[in-house]
Amino acid sequence: MKTSHILITSNEPDYELLDSGEGEKLERFGKIVLSRPDPQALWKKNDPMRWKNVDGYFSREEKGSNWELKLGTPDKWEIGFGGLKFWIKPTTFKHVGLFPEQRENWSWMRERIGEGLKGWKGEGEAQGPQILNLFAYTGGATLAAAQAGANVVHVDGSKVAVNWARENAELSGLTAKPVRWILEDVPTFVKREIKREKKYDGIIMDPPSFGHGPDSQLWKIEDSFLSLIDDCMQLLSDKPLFFLINGYSAGYSAIAYENNLLALKKKFGGTVEIGELALEEGRSQDGRLLPAGIFARWSR
Repeated sequence: MKTSHILITSNEPDYELLDSGEGEKLERFGKIVLSRPDPQALWKKNDPMRWKNVDGYFSREEKGSNWELKLGTPDKWEIGFGGLKFWIKPTTFKHVGLFPEQRENWSWMRERIGEGLKGWKGEGEAQGPQILNLFAYTGGATLAAAQAGANVVHVDGSKVAVNWARENAELSGLTAKPVRWILEDVPTFVKREIKREKKYDGIIMDPPSFGHGPDSQLWKIEDSFLSLIDDCMQLLSDKPLFFLINGYSAGYSAIAYENNLLALKKKFGGTVEIGELALEEGRSQDGRLLPAGIFARWSR
C-alpha cells in the first residue's frame, strides 16, 4: 500500500506561524509580524486579538493589492532559518522571499548529497554531486545543496529573484561555494543543456502554474510541464541521487507528480515519496497544521 506523508515545519527562533484562519495566516519573521491571505485556512482564528497588533498586512482590494506596513517597519530584514540566512522583503505578490515549508525537503536533500559524497571520485568541478535547481526563486534549495557539498546550477527567469538569491548566499556565507547563477527561461536552458550533453545527479523543480521568462517566454504548467519533465530525464547522470518536484498550483495532486517519477524507480530502483507540506501553529493547543503545498520525490 502506498503512503502519503506530511512534512511538517515547526517553529524556529526566527520564524513562527502564530495563528491562521478565515483565509489568512499570521507569521513572525524575526521580530516582524505579518498577516497574509491564505485560501487554505478554512477555519476560525484561534486568537483574533493577536491580529490587531501586526507590523504589516497584505490587502486585496478592487483598486489593487499592496502591503500596509507600520511606520518604522524596514523594507527588508535578515533572519536565520533552516541553518541558512535570508533577506525578508514584502513583495507586491504577497510573498516575502521565503517558503518555510520547504525546510524538511532541504534536510532530505542534504542527506542525499551527503550520501553521494561518500567515496566520490570526481576531480576539479566534479568534486561533488551536480545539482540543477529550476524555478529556483530566492535560493533556499540552492543554498542548502551548496552548503551540503554539491555543485549547483540555479536557474530562474526573474532577475529580481536571481539577485535576491545571490544576496542570500552572501548573507549565509556561501559565496565561495560552486554555484552558477543563471537568468534564463527554464525550458530553454534545459534544452540547451541537453545539447551540451550536461549531466546532473539531482534535479529540483518548483514549477509555477503560469509565468514568463526574461524574454517574455510563456510558461503554462498544463502545456509545458510534461515536455520539461521529458527533457530533465535526459539530463540525469548514470547514477542520479534524487529528483524533487514541489507543487503550489491549485487543482493538482501529488499523485500527478508521482506518476512522472515512477520511471526513475523502474530504471534505477530506489523509492518515490509523495505528500503534503505543512506549517505547524506554534501556539495552537491542538497542534493545528496549515497546508502549504505538495511534493513528490524520488531517491536512489
